[in-house]
Amino acid sequence: MTAAERPPTIVACTDGPLLVRGEVTILGSDGEPIPQHRRTVALCRCGVSTIKPYCDGTHKLVGFKTDPQLEG
Repeated sequence: MTAAERPPTIVACTDGPLLVRGEVTILGSDGEPIPQHRRTVALCRCGVSTIKPYCDGTHKLVGFKTDPQLEG
């Protein structure tokens, strides 16, 4: 199976972003595709990133915590 044939995966990082690996299309609130420059992207979950929908690491500064019951 080639990399292009593998299904995308999403991993919820404890106290951090969602890591999305593989071929996916991310749409903005207007329904238009958002440029993606890497095969693996980190999506913001804390809501404070300055480059939403992507993570910029701000979750560390604001002390973002996830619910341990919702993590893998």
